[in-house]
Amino acid sequence: MYTEHERSHIPPEYEGSRAKDDDPLFAEAKYPSQTITKARVRDLTRQFAYFLRHQYGIGSDGPGRDVVVSISTGQSALGCVLYAVLAADGIYSAASPSSTVSDLTRQIKDGPGKVVVCSEDVKGVALSAAREAGLPVRNVLVLKSHPQIQLKSADGGTECDFRGFLDWRRISDPEELENSKACIVYSSGTTGLPKGVLVSHQNMVSECYLPGTLGREAWERIGRDFPRSTLGHLPAAHIAGLQSYFVNAVYDGAVTYWMPSFNFDDFVRYFAELKLTFFFSVPPIFMAIAKHPAVKNQFKSVEYATSAAAPMSYELQQAASKKLKGVVYQVWGLSETTGAVTYTPPDRTDTMGSLSPLLPNVSLRLVDENDNDVEEGQSGEALLKGPMVTKGYHNNPDANKAAFTTDGWFRTGDVLKKEGDVFYLVDRKKELIKYKGLQVAPAELEGVLTAHPSVADAAVIGTKREDTEVPTAYVALASGAKGSVSEAELVDYVRSKVADYKRLRGGVIFIEAIPRSPTGKILRKDLRALHSRQRGAKI
Repeated sequence: MYTEHERSHIPPEYEGSRAKDDDPLFAEAKYPSQTITKARVRDLTRQFAYFLRHQYGIGSDGPGRDVVVSISTGQSALGCVLYAVLAADGIYSAASPSSTVSDLTRQIKDGPGKVVVCSEDVKGVALSAAREAGLPVRNVLVLKSHPQIQLKSADGGTECDFRGFLDWRRISDPEELENSKACIVYSSGTTGLPKGVLVSHQNMVSECYLPGTLGREAWERIGRDFPRSTLGHLPAAHIAGLQSYFVNAVYDGAVTYWMPSFNFDDFVRYFAELKLTFFFSVPPIFMAIAKHPAVKNQFKSVEYATSAAAPMSYELQQAASKKLKGVVYQVWGLSETTGAVTYTPPDRTDTMGSLSPLLPNVSLRLVDENDNDVEEGQSGEALLKGPMVTKGYHNNPDANKAAFTTDGWFRTGDVLKKEGDVFYLVDRKKELIKYKGLQVAPAELEGVLTAHPSVADAAVIGTKREDTEVPTAYVALASGAKGSVSEAELVDYVRSKVADYKRLRGGVIFIEAIPRSPTGKILRKDLRALHSRQRGAKI
């Protein structure tokens, strides 16, 4: 078992947000001069909370009962809705803006959601889903952030007038903080229906405070300080966006400039125009930064960058780092751990290719198929305990039983190995390909493929051949690379880089784009379905 040391004697200057009342926290990237300051965020939080309590009864019967579903593209006032739901003693249920009507209906019913807050561009989906779930139109609220902040029912009959103020309860009981229901974040559902991950106040605070404190100590050691600013480009419904933009960035005193939705050209342009200093993103975006010919020096202002949500190879990490001012770090975590449980401070540069060391106060075991701890240096499934680990899934006792051991360890499903004080991802336990009894990790082969200059993206799945599985690669070629490399050439390229049992015996199939979730996870179930259709067509 690996346990990072507990932290104590934290200096007082590390205990709160770096932001002062007149410091900006949120803005639209398109209108960067129109910011929402910390003082205004506090007022909006209390005003929205009063509105939710007195118009819709959120929290009137006590905490942890009333669910507010939020479905919105990126906008500057969205964080105030999260804070307001918590201030009103409600539960914030984050929904992806790419949800279909059936997706959102399922989520509203799972809450059950009492109110739906949406952005104007997804109002149609919100209204249809609310109707399917039995909610009146009055209970669908449309949030607008620009040019004026507005929260108004879809039927126009109920609107926040910003006159009332509801202050939030200060929770000091450790047990209540640990077991509270602050948010429900739905897993990506790459291998089945999404599950609602329960996130407590303790989960969110620890996930902010531990890396934030390590970062402040490191920057102090380096003797550098800089204005914190970032770009809100990840989905705010995913734990990566929700925790990073609404909690961690605020603790760091950073301003987040929001994009409504991700567009790579705008993404690059905003970094140059706004001189942004840090960001957290996912491997496909770092891959584009590394390989897109239009990326020159637009990221020269970036002091710190981190990747997560999916594995990133050493080669990609190194290539992306060359386009930035310094190293792109990689961390590891899940929705169920409220984000990352590993971290590399900015004054350390020897963790390239790894997932970084464990955060303080986190315990990790690597176990075999029988839950026995593996020998030092061997790979095994990672089991976790720590203050950021969820207490379980919402309305899903079967999932809880499968996810936790009888003595409370959370099963991550990720196979890791440890070298020194850092960890390396082998792959998802369910994704490992079994070739004649030997395990082949798709992530390793994908890393080899994406290191090829002609490859923009790649995904590897196991396909049936006789009595075993063989690795088959789907490859998206880089811009201008079509016709410059053949399937056979890529098969030979991989063969020259890996052990014989890992080679691409299933071949290479070219595809326009690799299907991925909004946070960068490869949707292997879609590729398996595609492969089944392709194989059926050939018969």
